[in-house]
Amino acid sequence: MSLHAVLARIREASTRRLFRTLALGQVLAALVCGTALTSQYLSSVYHVDAPMLQSVLHYALLGAAYTPALLCRTGSDSVFRAGRGRWLQYALVGLADVEANYAVVAAYRYTTLTSVQLLDCFVIPVVMFLSWWLLKTRYRPVHFAAVGVCLLGVGAMVGADLLAGRDQGSASDVLLGDGLVLLSAALYGVSNVWQEYAVKNRSRLEFLGMLGLFGSVISTAQMLVLELRQVSAIRWRWQAALLLGVFACCMLALYSLMPVVVKESSAAAVNLSMMTADVFSVFCGVFIFRYDSWFRTRCLL
Repeated sequence: MSLHAVLARIREASTRRLFRTLALGQVLAALVCGTALTSQYLSSVYHVDAPMLQSVLHYALLGAAYTPALLCRTGSDSVFRAGRGRWLQYALVGLADVEANYAVVAAYRYTTLTSVQLLDCFVIPVVMFLSWWLLKTRYRPVHFAAVGVCLLGVGAMVGADLLAGRDQGSASDVLLGDGLVLLSAALYGVSNVWQEYAVKNRSRLEFLGMLGLFGSVISTAQMLVLELRQVSAIRWRWQAALLLGVFACCMLALYSLMPVVVKESSAAAVNLSMMTADVFSVFCGVFIFRYDSWFRTRCLL
């Protein structure tokens, strides 16, 4: 086979892999939009303000799906042969992931669906920095220029939210909501970079099984301490229960699929391909939640 034919096959394979990654990224974006939509409905329509309850359901499903298979592994693949340091690493990653989910769901009490989805782009510079520092990934100057544009967009978005909130007399609440989203994005960045390291150097099952295990323990303990009164005060309706179930299933699908895409590309590439979730959320905000004044304010800015 000639060199030209070999290069042509490599280019064809790379193109197929790129399109597959982009297509899976859009599926992830749709799932992210699904979690955002259900969280907004639960908070604004059914007044279910229990972020940790949502996390408990999600991590319980994740643990039920992956942790038993992980714990049943034997031989050199057994997690019980792993050192204490590895268990501590997964505990810290589980804590970061739980708090990231808690912060973003709690943010829906104070800000809008579209603000949450647009501000979470802050995860991209966080992932790029951590990948450069910990995974020794190297980027070109154009990548850093793009990060600068992203950070400018974040600043403009927070400013626009403050102006809109000031007009409505709730600027402090809006700022708190935006701060929770940015905190969530930073913690998601930590979790995503560790996920890239784990799936490329260990296994997808180990990452998801350990995350389900520690996530379930941490989120349950936090719910019992912080949200027991709110959970007991919920007026249960079948619509709210259905939305909680849809949220948990979307999160399970998102967490199950994301390591597959990360292994083929990188955490930064996956987060970039998921940016279309912002577009989905803007349309949902305008056409479902009727954020017409919000949209007009930002268009004028």
